Amino acid sequence: MNLETKVMEALKEAMKSKDQAALRGVRAIKSAILLFKTDGSNQELDEAAELKILQKLVKQRQDSIEIFLNQNRSDLAKVEQEEVEVIMKFLPEQLSLDALETAMRSIAQEIGAANAKDMGKLINAANQKLAGQADGKSIAAAAKIILS
Repeated sequence: MNLETKVMEALKEAMKSKDQAALRGVRAIKSAILLFKTDGSNQELDEAAELKILQKLVKQRQDSIEIFLNQNRSDLAKVEQEEVEVIMKFLPEQLSLDALETAMRSIAQEIGAANAKDMGKLINAANQKLAGQADGKSIAAAAKIILS
């Protein structure tokens, strides 16, 4: 079942249960999918594109949460956090810090990354292998730890 089908079913469920947080989150995903399909690039919505869309939505909301908390607007941050939780349900389970570091070490061995010069190569390989399981920020942090 592709993301679009899952989103439509989740939208129906959210409407039936009158769950406003779920409704906002699912509508955001639906909107992002629609924007992707109509952006004129003629790209196909495959699994990699779906993961990229979902990760982008989560990152946008996390950035908003940070801004809202800095401005002492916890009410708005709470709304964004609720949406993040809904969107995260559509992403694969995120790796823990230890699991990420272990996976990054094995990727570093595979590609022969040994020092800081190989950081870009390691991050690129990890982004491809761990797509959807970790965000770019945590992958880069783990790469820095491993190669330093």
